[in-house]
Amino acid sequence: MSTETDVLVLGGAGVDTIVYVPELPLPFADSYMVPGIEMRAGQTGDFVALGVSALGLRTHHLDMLGDDHPGDLIRALHQERGIALTEVPLPGGTKRAVNLVGPDGRRLSLYDDSRSHEADRLPEETVRALASVSRHAHVSITYPCAFALPVLREAGLTISTDLHNWDGVNPYHETFAYEADIVFVSATALAEPERTVRQIAERGKARVVVATAGAEGAYLLADGELTHVPAVAPPAPVVDSNGAGDAFASGFLLGWLAGEPPLRCARYGAVAGAYACTVPATKADAIGRDELLARVAELDAAEAGPARGADRAGERA
Repeated sequence: MSTETDVLVLGGAGVDTIVYVPELPLPFADSYMVPGIEMRAGQTGDFVALGVSALGLRTHHLDMLGDDHPGDLIRALHQERGIALTEVPLPGGTKRAVNLVGPDGRRLSLYDDSRSHEADRLPEETVRALASVSRHAHVSITYPCAFALPVLREAGLTISTDLHNWDGVNPYHETFAYEADIVFVSATALAEPERTVRQIAERGKARVVVATAGAEGAYLLADGELTHVPAVAPPAPVVDSNGAGDAFASGFLLGWLAGEPPLRCARYGAVAGAYACTVPATKADAIGRDELLARVAELDAAEAGPARGADRAGERA
Protein backbone atom coordinates (compact mmCIF):
# COMPACT_ATOMS: atom_id res chain seq x y z
CA MET A 1 0.00 0.00 0.00
CA SER A 2 1.35 3.41 -0.96
CA THR A 3 1.44 5.84 1.95
CA GLU A 4 1.89 9.58 2.13
CA THR A 5 1.52 9.89 5.93
CA ASP A 6 3.53 8.18 8.64
CA VAL A 7 1.36 9.28 11.56
CA LEU A 8 -2.29 10.26 11.31
CA VAL A 9 -3.23 12.08 14.53
CA LEU A 10 -6.91 12.14 15.45
CA GLY A 11 -8.36 14.64 17.90
CA GLY A 12 -6.75 16.61 20.68
CA ALA A 13 -6.77 20.04 19.00
CA GLY A 14 -7.35 22.95 21.30
CA VAL A 15 -5.98 26.07 22.95
CA ASP A 16 -4.69 26.63 26.45
CA THR A 17 -4.73 29.82 28.46
CA ILE A 18 -1.56 29.77 30.55
CA VAL A 19 -1.55 31.37 34.00
CA TYR A 20 1.64 31.31 36.08
CA VAL A 21 0.77 31.08 39.76
CA PRO A 22 2.99 31.42 42.88
CA GLU A 23 2.29 27.88 44.08
CA LEU A 24 0.14 24.80 43.58
CA PRO A 25 -2.25 24.09 45.09
CA LEU A 26 -3.24 27.74 45.04
CA PRO A 27 -4.59 28.92 48.41
CA PHE A 28 -7.96 30.64 48.30
CA ALA A 29 -7.84 34.42 47.90
CA ASP A 30 -10.00 37.07 46.29
CA SER A 31 -7.27 37.87 43.79
CA TYR A 32 -3.65 37.27 42.80
CA MET A 33 -1.20 39.32 40.78
CA VAL A 34 0.40 37.01 38.20
CA PRO A 35 3.30 37.63 35.79
CA GLY A 36 1.22 36.96 32.71
CA ILE A 37 -1.82 35.32 31.15
CA GLU A 38 -1.45 34.08 27.59
CA MET A 39 -3.49 31.96 25.21
CA ARG A 40 -1.58 29.66 22.87
CA ALA A 41 -2.50 26.89 20.46
CA GLY A 42 -1.68 23.38 21.51
CA GLN A 43 -3.32 20.52 23.35
CA THR A 44 -2.51 16.81 23.31
CA GLY A 45 -3.20 16.10 19.63
CA ASP A 46 -1.47 19.27 18.49
CA PHE A 47 1.58 18.39 20.59
CA VAL A 48 1.81 14.85 19.24
CA ALA A 49 1.45 16.15 15.68
CA LEU A 50 4.13 18.75 16.38
CA GLY A 51 6.35 16.16 18.05
CA VAL A 52 6.33 13.50 15.34
CA SER A 53 6.62 16.14 12.62
CA ALA A 54 9.70 17.67 14.30
CA LEU A 55 11.19 14.16 14.33
CA GLY A 56 10.88 13.93 10.57
CA LEU A 57 7.73 11.81 10.31
CA ARG A 58 5.14 12.73 7.71
CA THR A 59 2.18 13.91 9.75
CA HIS A 60 -1.50 14.66 9.21
CA HIS A 61 -3.86 15.92 11.91
CA LEU A 62 -7.63 15.43 11.79
CA ASP A 63 -10.00 17.05 14.27
CA MET A 64 -13.00 19.30 14.78
CA LEU A 65 -12.44 23.05 15.08
CA GLY A 66 -14.68 26.02 15.64
CA ASP A 67 -14.96 29.07 13.43
CA ASP A 68 -13.39 31.28 16.09
CA HIS A 69 -10.17 32.90 17.25
CA PRO A 70 -8.91 29.79 19.12
CA GLY A 71 -9.48 27.78 15.95
CA ASP A 72 -7.47 30.34 13.98
CA LEU A 73 -4.58 29.93 16.42
CA ILE A 74 -4.55 26.18 15.79
CA ARG A 75 -4.73 26.64 12.02
CA ALA A 76 -1.84 29.08 12.17
CA LEU A 77 0.28 26.70 14.29
CA HIS A 78 -0.13 23.89 11.78
CA GLN A 79 0.54 26.16 8.84
CA GLU A 80 3.68 27.61 10.44
CA ARG A 81 5.05 24.13 11.20
CA GLY A 82 4.07 22.61 7.85
CA ILE A 83 1.71 20.06 9.39
CA ALA A 84 -1.23 18.97 7.26
CA LEU A 85 -4.55 19.68 8.98
CA THR A 86 -7.99 18.43 7.99
CA GLU A 87 -10.67 20.15 10.01
CA VAL A 88 -14.32 19.33 10.56
CA PRO A 89 -16.64 22.09 11.82
CA LEU A 90 -17.23 22.02 15.58
CA PRO A 91 -20.51 23.86 16.28
CA GLY A 92 -19.74 24.31 19.98
CA GLY A 93 -16.49 26.15 19.29
CA THR A 94 -12.85 25.13 19.54
CA LYS A 95 -11.90 23.18 22.65
CA ARG A 96 -10.03 25.13 25.30
CA ALA A 97 -8.54 24.90 28.76
CA VAL A 98 -6.85 26.99 31.43
CA ASN A 99 -3.51 25.76 32.77
CA LEU A 100 -2.28 26.98 36.14
CA VAL A 101 1.50 26.54 36.13
CA GLY A 102 3.53 26.60 39.35
CA PRO A 103 7.18 27.65 39.80
CA ASP A 104 8.32 24.00 39.78
CA GLY A 105 6.71 23.33 36.39
CA ARG A 106 3.73 21.38 37.74
CA ARG A 107 0.34 22.29 36.33
CA LEU A 108 -3.37 22.12 37.03
CA SER A 109 -5.52 21.97 33.90
CA LEU A 110 -9.14 23.14 33.84
CA TYR A 111 -10.92 21.81 30.75
CA ASP A 112 -14.02 23.42 29.28
CA ASP A 113 -16.31 20.45 28.60
CA SER A 114 -19.08 22.50 27.02
CA ARG A 115 -17.62 22.48 23.50
CA SER A 116 -18.42 18.89 22.47
CA HIS A 117 -21.94 17.73 21.70
CA GLU A 118 -23.30 14.19 21.54
CA ALA A 119 -23.88 14.43 17.79
CA ASP A 120 -20.30 15.46 16.97
CA ARG A 121 -18.52 13.03 14.64
CA LEU A 122 -15.43 12.80 12.46
CA PRO A 123 -16.94 11.81 9.08
CA GLU A 124 -16.31 8.14 8.44
CA GLU A 125 -15.44 8.73 4.80
CA THR A 126 -12.82 11.31 5.79
CA VAL A 127 -11.26 8.99 8.36
CA ARG A 128 -11.22 6.13 5.85
CA ALA A 129 -9.63 8.24 3.11
CA LEU A 130 -6.85 9.52 5.38
CA ALA A 131 -6.29 6.08 6.92
CA SER A 132 -5.89 4.53 3.48
CA VAL A 133 -2.68 6.49 2.89
CA SER A 134 -1.28 6.31 6.43
CA ARG A 135 1.02 3.91 8.28
CA HIS A 136 -0.08 4.55 11.84
CA ALA A 137 -2.81 6.41 13.75
CA HIS A 138 -2.43 8.09 17.12
CA VAL A 139 -5.88 8.59 18.58
CA SER A 140 -6.50 11.20 21.28
CA ILE A 141 -9.10 10.35 23.91
CA THR A 142 -11.05 13.51 23.14
CA TYR A 143 -14.64 13.18 21.97
CA PRO A 144 -15.66 11.90 19.38
CA CYS A 145 -12.48 10.01 18.40
CA ALA A 146 -13.62 6.64 19.79
CA PHE A 147 -16.10 6.30 16.93
CA ALA A 148 -13.21 6.31 14.44
CA LEU A 149 -11.39 3.33 15.96
CA PRO A 150 -13.24 0.59 14.00
CA VAL A 151 -12.53 2.40 10.71
CA LEU A 152 -8.83 2.67 11.52
CA ARG A 153 -8.69 -0.99 12.50
CA GLU A 154 -10.48 -1.97 9.29
CA ALA A 155 -7.89 0.01 7.31
CA GLY A 156 -5.12 -2.10 8.83
CA LEU A 157 -3.29 0.68 10.67
CA THR A 158 -1.46 0.19 13.93
CA ILE A 159 -3.02 2.41 16.58
CA SER A 160 -1.64 4.21 19.63
CA THR A 161 -3.42 6.23 22.28
CA ASP A 162 -2.63 8.13 25.48
CA LEU A 163 -5.01 7.62 28.39
CA HIS A 164 -3.37 10.48 30.32
CA ASN A 165 -4.33 10.46 34.00
CA TRP A 166 -6.76 7.54 33.79
CA ASP A 167 -7.60 6.04 37.16
CA GLY A 168 -7.93 2.55 35.72
CA VAL A 169 -11.67 2.58 36.43
CA ASN A 170 -13.41 5.29 34.40
CA PRO A 171 -15.24 3.39 31.61
CA TYR A 172 -14.85 6.25 29.10
CA HIS A 173 -11.18 5.35 28.59
CA GLU A 174 -11.70 1.61 28.14
CA THR A 175 -12.55 1.72 24.44
CA PHE A 176 -9.24 3.45 23.73
CA ALA A 177 -7.28 1.27 26.16
CA TYR A 178 -8.50 -2.00 24.70
CA GLU A 179 -8.48 -1.10 20.98
CA ALA A 180 -4.96 0.34 20.64
CA ASP A 181 -1.77 -1.56 19.83
CA ILE A 182 0.35 0.88 21.85
CA VAL A 183 -1.08 2.40 25.02
CA PHE A 184 0.45 5.23 27.02
CA VAL A 185 -0.91 6.15 30.43
CA SER A 186 0.26 8.35 33.28
CA ALA A 187 0.87 6.51 36.53
CA THR A 188 -0.27 9.59 38.48
CA ALA A 189 -3.80 8.44 39.25
CA LEU A 190 -3.19 4.67 39.22
CA ALA A 191 -3.44 2.94 42.58
CA GLU A 192 -1.57 -0.09 41.19
CA PRO A 193 0.25 0.81 37.95
CA GLU A 194 1.51 -2.73 37.21
CA ARG A 195 -1.93 -4.22 37.67
CA THR A 196 -3.46 -1.63 35.33
CA VAL A 197 -0.92 -2.04 32.52
CA ARG A 198 -1.27 -5.81 32.67
CA GLN A 199 -5.05 -5.46 32.64
CA ILE A 200 -4.82 -3.35 29.48
CA ALA A 201 -2.67 -5.96 27.77
CA GLU A 202 -4.82 -8.88 28.88
CA ARG A 203 -8.19 -7.39 27.98
CA GLY A 204 -7.28 -5.55 24.81
CA LYS A 205 -5.15 -5.58 21.69
CA ALA A 206 -2.10 -3.80 23.13
CA ARG A 207 1.30 -5.18 22.21
CA VAL A 208 3.01 -2.54 24.33
CA VAL A 209 1.79 -0.57 27.36
CA VAL A 210 3.80 2.28 28.87
CA ALA A 211 3.03 3.91 32.22
CA THR A 212 4.93 7.19 32.48
CA ALA A 213 5.93 8.34 35.95
CA GLY A 214 7.60 11.73 35.52
CA ALA A 215 10.95 12.00 37.29
CA GLU A 216 10.72 8.32 38.21
CA GLY A 217 10.89 7.34 34.55
CA ALA A 218 8.41 4.92 33.01
CA TYR A 219 7.31 1.29 33.15
CA LEU A 220 7.21 -0.65 29.90
CA LEU A 221 5.15 -3.81 29.46
CA ALA A 222 6.11 -5.80 26.36
CA ASP A 223 5.89 -9.54 25.74
CA GLY A 224 4.57 -9.97 29.27
CA GLU A 225 7.66 -8.46 30.90
CA LEU A 226 7.52 -5.24 32.89
CA THR A 227 10.71 -3.15 32.63
CA HIS A 228 11.61 0.10 34.35
CA VAL A 229 12.78 2.81 31.93
CA PRO A 230 14.97 5.36 33.73
CA ALA A 231 14.19 9.04 33.41
CA VAL A 232 16.58 11.17 31.36
CA ALA A 233 18.06 14.36 32.73
CA PRO A 234 16.54 17.39 30.96
CA PRO A 235 19.00 19.44 28.87
CA ALA A 236 17.96 22.65 30.68
CA PRO A 237 16.01 23.65 33.81
CA VAL A 238 12.48 22.24 34.09
CA VAL A 239 9.91 24.98 33.56
CA ASP A 240 6.72 23.13 32.64
CA SER A 241 5.66 19.48 32.56
CA ASN A 242 2.81 20.14 30.13
CA GLY A 243 3.27 18.15 26.94
CA ALA A 244 5.90 15.78 28.33
CA GLY A 245 3.65 12.76 27.86
CA ASP A 246 2.83 13.80 24.30
CA ALA A 247 6.54 14.20 23.60
CA PHE A 248 7.25 10.76 25.08
CA ALA A 249 4.65 9.25 22.75
CA SER A 250 6.16 11.08 19.77
CA GLY A 251 9.66 9.82 20.51
CA PHE A 252 8.38 6.30 21.07
CA LEU A 253 6.56 6.34 17.72
CA LEU A 254 9.74 7.42 15.92
CA GLY A 255 11.43 4.27 17.14
CA TRP A 256 8.38 2.06 16.62
CA LEU A 257 7.92 3.06 12.99
CA ALA A 258 11.63 2.50 12.39
CA GLY A 259 11.33 -1.07 13.66
CA GLU A 260 13.22 -0.52 16.92
CA PRO A 261 12.51 -2.83 19.91
CA PRO A 262 10.12 -1.43 22.55
CA LEU A 263 12.82 -0.68 25.11
CA ARG A 264 14.73 1.37 22.55
CA CYS A 265 11.52 3.19 21.62
CA ALA A 266 10.99 4.02 25.29
CA ARG A 267 14.46 5.54 25.48
CA TYR A 268 13.58 7.77 22.52
CA GLY A 269 10.41 8.72 24.39
CA ALA A 270 12.27 9.50 27.60
CA VAL A 271 14.66 11.84 25.77
CA ALA A 272 11.80 13.64 24.02
CA GLY A 273 9.80 13.93 27.24
CA ALA A 274 12.75 15.40 29.14
CA TYR A 275 13.22 18.03 26.44
CA ALA A 276 9.54 19.00 26.61
CA CYS A 277 9.88 19.84 30.31
CA THR A 278 12.31 22.64 29.38
CA VAL A 279 9.84 24.39 27.05
CA PRO A 280 7.87 27.26 28.63
CA ALA A 281 4.12 26.71 28.84
CA THR A 282 3.48 29.67 26.56
CA LYS A 283 5.38 28.08 23.67
CA ALA A 284 4.84 25.05 21.45
CA ASP A 285 8.14 23.39 20.65
CA ALA A 286 9.55 19.88 20.24
CA ILE A 287 12.90 18.17 20.00
CA GLY A 288 14.27 17.56 16.51
CA ARG A 289 15.38 14.20 15.12
CA ASP A 290 19.12 14.99 15.07
CA GLU A 291 19.12 16.28 18.64
CA LEU A 292 17.15 13.28 19.91
CA LEU A 293 19.41 10.74 18.21
CA ALA A 294 22.53 12.55 19.41
CA ARG A 295 21.26 12.52 23.00
CA VAL A 296 20.41 8.81 22.74
CA ALA A 297 23.92 8.13 21.43
CA GLU A 298 25.37 10.00 24.43
CA LEU A 299 23.32 7.88 26.82
CA ASP A 300 24.39 4.69 25.04
CA ALA A 301 28.04 5.70 25.28
CA ALA A 302 27.71 6.58 28.95
CA GLU A 303 26.23 3.17 29.70
CA ALA A 304 28.82 1.35 27.61
CA GLY A 305 31.73 3.06 29.41
CA PRO A 306 31.20 1.46 32.85
CA ALA A 307 30.47 -1.88 31.20
CA ARG A 308 33.79 -1.80 29.31
CA GLY A 309 35.59 -0.81 32.50
CA ALA A 310 34.08 -3.76 34.35
CA ASP A 311 35.12 -6.11 31.56
CA ARG A 312 38.71 -4.85 31.66
CA ALA A 313 38.81 -5.21 35.44
CA GLY A 314 37.65 -8.78 35.10
CA GLU A 315 40.36 -9.50 32.54
CA ARG A 316 43.08 -8.09 34.84
CA ALA A 317 41.81 -10.17 37.73
